Amino acid sequence: MKELVETLAAWRAEGAEIGRAVVVRTFGSAPRPEGAVLLATADGRIAGSVSGGCVEAAACEEIRRAQATGRSRVVRYGITDEQAWDVGLACGGTIDVLIEPGVAEPLESAARAAASAGVTQGRAVVTPLPADSPGPEAGPYPPGEGEPPARELVAWEDGRLDGALGDPAAEAELVRLARESLARGTSRTVVLGGRSLFIESFPPQPRLIVVGAAQVAMPLVSMAHMLGYETIVVDARPAFATRERFPDVDRLVLGWPDEVAESIGMGPSDAVVVLSHDVKQDEPAIVAALARGCRYVGAIGSRKRQAARRERLVAAGARPEDLDRLRSPIGLDLGGREPAETALAIMAEILTARYGGTGQVLRDKSRVEAGRGSSAAPAPASDR
Repeated sequence: MKELVETLAAWRAEGAEIGRAVVVRTFGSAPRPEGAVLLATADGRIAGSVSGGCVEAAACEEIRRAQATGRSRVVRYGITDEQAWDVGLACGGTIDVLIEPGVAEPLESAARAAASAGVTQGRAVVTPLPADSPGPEAGPYPPGEGEPPARELVAWEDGRLDGALGDPAAEAELVRLARESLARGTSRTVVLGGRSLFIESFPPQPRLIVVGAAQVAMPLVSMAHMLGYETIVVDARPAFATRERFPDVDRLVLGWPDEVAESIGMGPSDAVVVLSHDVKQDEPAIVAALARGCRYVGAIGSRKRQAARRERLVAAGARPEDLDRLRSPIGLDLGGREPAETALAIMAEILTARYGGTGQVLRDKSRVEAGRGSSAAPAPASDR
């Protein structure tokens, strides 16, 4: 949704009537994940995608119907293997798509914030699905007439909830599930109190803070930039922290990392990578990042040096339990040793931590899962 913010704003400025389709559940090898959005205007313009195939045309027809009736509904598109190529779904994939006659203000506001740099507070917009929506088990269902759009709830990353379900226990569980989705950067449908709720995640733009403008830092910043991260490089050495070395970086900060942590707003949403090989920069940066609860904290350094480093970090104020979160040596074992290869190994570990991945070879993972037998549960949208 956030990638459509500029289009949405332009259409709004023209006074266009805009409806929305969003994937709320997937089964099998669906080409687009939960949260994929298509916008359509009453005059026939579209932006975004829910499948990549002619399901788009069917979804646009449903949007026009919703705009005519003022009602929302969930439509299940199930495709046979023979139809899959023509329709844009892979190998009999099935998707549930929420069709809405308009774009609610909480969604538009959350998408704008998620697309803006410098926003540190994520939020999830929770949409109660129409009561006649299909259940989680794949298969045909009798289409209903839908309902007027439900009022959205907003669950914030700090635990606040705007709106109510009328059940404190369910609301607490909803906040927990929403924060979990925000941490992973994914959207999903959950069932609470017998009602299906679609949690649409709008985490802040992910941010990578690199301490030490070393050789590895240059390709690392470029990779992070391509992956949509806001990037900051911190170094006390002006000869290293230059635009010539880091043309893609969003911000260069000259100074000691523990002294600038407050000014750059280092916090729980950040990934911090420490690369300077200078104890005077590295260790204060590690202490600051762990103390501020950064989601990923990694530091370059050999395995045999970790015991001595740990003793120094504890002496500097780091809690032993926090040090268990420190990733050092840093990165996944990809086998490469060149700066760009090391950067790739680091970025791969950051993504694994962000999305809860295993770092396992997908071929081997597929073989293990095949050996366990098929499951009735839907396959994750990330299955490829």
